[in-house]
Amino acid sequence: MGARHLAVVAGLLVALAGPPAPAAAAVCGAPVPSTSQPGYVVADPGCDLDGTPFTALAGARVRTGIAAGAAYRIEVPDAWNGGLVVFAHGYRGTGTTVYVDNPELRAEYVARGYAWAASSYATNGYDVGQGVRDSVALIDRFRRVTGVRPRSVIMSGKSMGGHITAVAIEEHPGVFAGAMPYCGVLGDTALYDYFLDAGVTAAALAGVDIEFPLHPDAGYEQRWQAQVERIVPALGLPTGSTPAGRTWSAVLERRSGGERPGFAGAFAYWNAQSYGDLPFLFGLYPGLSGGTGGIAPGNVTDNRHTVYRSTDRWWPTRAEWRLNRDVLRVRRTATADPGLAGIPGIDGRPRIPVLSLHDIGDLFVPFSMEQEYAARGGLFVSRAIRGVGHCDFTQPELTEAFDDLVRWIRTGHRAGGDAVLDRRAVADPAFGCRWTRGTHPGFSAPDCPEA
Repeated sequence: MGARHLAVVAGLLVALAGPPAPAAAAVCGAPVPSTSQPGYVVADPGCDLDGTPFTALAGARVRTGIAAGAAYRIEVPDAWNGGLVVFAHGYRGTGTTVYVDNPELRAEYVARGYAWAASSYATNGYDVGQGVRDSVALIDRFRRVTGVRPRSVIMSGKSMGGHITAVAIEEHPGVFAGAMPYCGVLGDTALYDYFLDAGVTAAALAGVDIEFPLHPDAGYEQRWQAQVERIVPALGLPTGSTPAGRTWSAVLERRSGGERPGFAGAFAYWNAQSYGDLPFLFGLYPGLSGGTGGIAPGNVTDNRHTVYRSTDRWWPTRAEWRLNRDVLRVRRTATADPGLAGIPGIDGRPRIPVLSLHDIGDLFVPFSMEQEYAARGGLFVSRAIRGVGHCDFTQPELTEAFDDLVRWIRTGHRAGGDAVLDRRAVADPAFGCRWTRGTHPGFSAPDCPEA
């Protein structure tokens, strides 16, 4: 260990040698009004929402607090290696209470000598820009509360936090050494195009006329629900037991990442779930918010030039031409934002190592998000996991990915991944076997070949 590193560690231990962190308090405080967002309250970061105090792991110290309307947690191992992981959480709905929680890899970070920091963000909703601002601010907050600046920083986030991760490393080049998004929205507004695709093709195949109001009136949600009540039986959901339903399954498979193992089970699984009072994918129809995602200045979805396919033939079939003739076409009035407003765009082509994981059966944030990002180039590796849920990863999968990312950062040797842009590789019955560790309930596909 060099003298510089010893000095860093010594400085940190001095900074942490004060009184115990407020997070270890036995009594949890009530949420306090936000100082930056009128109407919001900030939950006590020293406690979980169930009232359990947040305490340090063995061999570590914690710091918690609230700054600019966002709660934060910081944990630093006594044997700190100088590295910091900034963790970005996923979408939490549109409530007015913000709260911070711990990353899944908390214990692994500490065991490997990494400090970590996480923010509640000052807002809820799909506010990626706020998530970027509050997450990046943690780096300076870490320096302020510990008295030591981290030598290297890794950005990581799940779901919407993956979108935040991708934007953060582009907006702040030179700040991060690497990134690990998982189950992330790496295609920015392409996610909303996918939600649009699901709704309009389902309606066209069911023979139900629908609309896409740019400014939904008070009765639109009820009208959409009545239309969905006609679509669902016509498609034989949740399994897609009718001819129209089987076609919709094939179309959705191609719009969500291409033919791949386990899709039939994933299709049935997600169509058996609910989003509010509607079957899951219909609850995500972007017409319900005028295509704004609740935050963009206009409709970000567009399918005017989309060719919907239910087969992989070179030339569309007569049925496919008919579907494309009948489907509702929608024109965008807003785009991904080049900065941090609305729904921030992702350029792709990362210049630092980025290693991502995604469930191939995820139909909420679909596997196609990995393909969107991979197609843009850069230092990106994607790992396909044979799971059916959203962010359905085992600890060994996440731990292995983090360790491999760290090795990539240190050595410059690219980590292993899957050929997510190769249609034949994705369709292979063994796709996803290489990096899946353990079992994932609900995923049904041919067994992986024995090693």
